[in-house]
Amino acid sequence: MSEAAVFPDLTGEAVKGGPVEKRNYERVSFVLYGLAVVAALSVWFLAIRAPLWLDETGSYWNIAGGFRRIWARSIELNSFPAYYYILWLTNLLFGSKEIVLRIPSVLAMGATTYVVYRCGRELFSREVAVMAALLFILDRRIVFEAIDVRPYGFALLMTSLAILRFIRWSKTNRPLYAALFGIGCAWIFYFHYLFGCIVIAFAICYVIERGRWALVEWRQVAIAAGCFVLLMLPVCARLWYLHQTRNTHVFADAPAFRSFLRALAPGVVPFVFLGIGVIAAATRKLLKPNGESLRQFFVCATLAFVPVAILYGITLATPLHVFVERYEAVAVPGIALSWAWLLSLVDSRSLRLLCFMALVTWGAYGYYTSPRAGLHGFTWKYALEFADANAAQDGAPLLICSDLPEADFHSMPAGPASESMLFSPLSYYKIRARVVPMPRALNEQAELIGRNVSSQAALRHERFLAIGFRPSYPTLRWLEELTAASHTARVVGSFDGIQVVEFDPQNIAAK
Repeated sequence: MSEAAVFPDLTGEAVKGGPVEKRNYERVSFVLYGLAVVAALSVWFLAIRAPLWLDETGSYWNIAGGFRRIWARSIELNSFPAYYYILWLTNLLFGSKEIVLRIPSVLAMGATTYVVYRCGRELFSREVAVMAALLFILDRRIVFEAIDVRPYGFALLMTSLAILRFIRWSKTNRPLYAALFGIGCAWIFYFHYLFGCIVIAFAICYVIERGRWALVEWRQVAIAAGCFVLLMLPVCARLWYLHQTRNTHVFADAPAFRSFLRALAPGVVPFVFLGIGVIAAATRKLLKPNGESLRQFFVCATLAFVPVAILYGITLATPLHVFVERYEAVAVPGIALSWAWLLSLVDSRSLRLLCFMALVTWGAYGYYTSPRAGLHGFTWKYALEFADANAAQDGAPLLICSDLPEADFHSMPAGPASESMLFSPLSYYKIRARVVPMPRALNEQAELIGRNVSSQAALRHERFLAIGFRPSYPTLRWLEELTAASHTARVVGSFDGIQVVEFDPQNIAAK
C-alpha cells in the first residue's frame, strides 16, 4: 500500500489514507449525496402534468394575443414582460401543452439550485453547500414554483445570482463584481417587483460586512449603484403604476405571527436540526462559531429575515396583503443558507449525513403521500368543461364570476371574455357557450348584470348557469334568491371549490 496521505473529503475534513481510500470516500460521498439530491428533485415533478391554475392561465393569456401584444398585456398583469417573451418563444417552438409551458420554470429553478450551491460553496465546505441546495429544493415554496407557469423561477434565479455576486464582491473587492452585483439586483425587478425587497437586505449586509471592506473604495459602491439605477429606468413606470393601483390587488387575509415564523422555519427543518444539534452537543461534536463564522451567519440570516419581515410588515401596515408563499420565495435562498450554516457547526461526518438523509426521507415522504401530490393549485379546467357540456344541451348562457380581485374595480369586458385578463382561464380552456362576465364580489355592477340576465331569462323561460369560486359564493346565493320566483336553482357540480349552479325555469321544471 502506498504511503499514507492526508486529503480533504467532501466535508472539508482531513481523512487519513492513500489514493485507494481517497477514491472510496469520494465514490461513497458522490453516490449518497447524489441519490439524495435526485430523490429530492423528483418531488418537483409530481404535478408537472396537472392542469393550469388561475394565475398560470394569466401567463398564457399574456402570450395568447401574440408577440406584439405581450408588452401591453403585461401592464394589465402588473408585471414586466421579460418572462412572457420567454414563455411566448417556448409556446412557438414546442406548443402549448401544460407540461411544455412548465419547462422554462423547471430549467430556471434547476439553475437556481446550482447557484444556491455555489453560494454555499463560497461560504462553507462542499458538503454544507450541498445541504443548502437540498434545503432549497425541498422547500414547499420552491416545489410549487418549480413547475409554475409564472415568472417566479426566473425571479429566484436573478435573486440567487445577485447573492452570489454580492458574496464574491465582498471576498475579492473587484469592481467587476460590483458592476455585476448592481446589474443582478436590477434584473430581479424585470421578473418580479416584490422580489426587489432583497435589495434592502443587501444594503444591510453591506453594513455588516463593512468591517472587512475597509479598503473598498466608494467608487465601487458608485459602480454598483450606477449599474442598478441605469437598468431600473425601464421598470420605474411599471412600479409607479403598481403603486397607483395598489388597492386593487388585495386578495389575502392578514397573517398571524406564527405564519411569519413558519416562513423562516419551514416544514420539518427545525425539528431535524434540533435533533441533530442535541446529539452533537451530547457527543461534544458541536463547534463554537468564531468571528468569521458569525459574520457569515449574520449575512445569511439577513438575506432570509429582511425580505420576509418587509412582506409581513407591508401586509400589516397597508391594505396590500403580500405575505403569501409565492412572494416569500424571495427569502428561500437565504433561509437555506442560514440553516446550512448550522450544519457547519456539527463536527461529525456521520451526523451531517444523518441530517441530510433525514431531511430527504421525511421531506420526500411528505410530498409523495400528500393527497394533493398530483395537483398544482386549483384549476378552472374541469368546471368549465362540465358547464360548457351542460350548456350545449340547449344553448344556455354561462354567468362566470371572475376570480381576480381586480374584477371588482374594472368594468366587465364588452367583447369576448377570453380576450380579457379578468377571465384568463377562458383563453386556455376554450368553451363554446355564450359567456356573461361578472365581477368577483357582489357589488353594484354584479347586481346590475345579474338582474338583467335573470329578467331576460324569466321572460324567455330560458335556462342559464352561473359559475364562481369561493369568494363569489355570495353572488351565487344572491342569484338564487333573486330568481326564486322564476327559476329553480341547484348546484350541479363542484370542482376544486368552483361551483356550477343551474337555474331552471319553474314552468319547464314542473313538466
